[in-house]
Amino acid sequence: MRTASEHAKSIVKATAPAIEKHGVAITTAMYARLFQDPDVAAMFDRAAQESGEQPRRLAGAILAYARNIDKLENLGPAVNRMVARHVETGVKAEHYPLVAQALLPAIREVLGADVATDEVLAAWGEAYWMLADILIAAEAEAYAKA
Repeated sequence: MRTASEHAKSIVKATAPAIEKHGVAITTAMYARLFQDPDVAAMFDRAAQESGEQPRRLAGAILAYARNIDKLENLGPAVNRMVARHVETGVKAEHYPLVAQALLPAIREVLGADVATDEVLAAWGEAYWMLADILIAAEAEAYAKA
């Protein structure tokens, strides 16, 4: 399992205020990129997208992750809910690179290159893959039990 460096974690924590302020815009931009693939778009509840519920939920999860990246035990219940939802909707390990390819550019698009520098995006990339590996492992276990 990948981990994020202490440097990356400190950058992610430092960006929490920007995520709090612009998180929904980031997740909305991310979903717009992600949904260019109709197979991926079909996995999502359209009503939750159109109402803004899904982008708000994901923005909240990203903010909680940014604030707790050095205290992942605080995220246990949220991770369990994500795993259950991902298993319910058929999320697989191969979907995670697609999300990364949509999320990181969305961060830069919304925050701008002055804030979302290469260093910030690299830190978020490390953080993303650390969490993705946790989710992938937990989902594999849940799929095996099902």
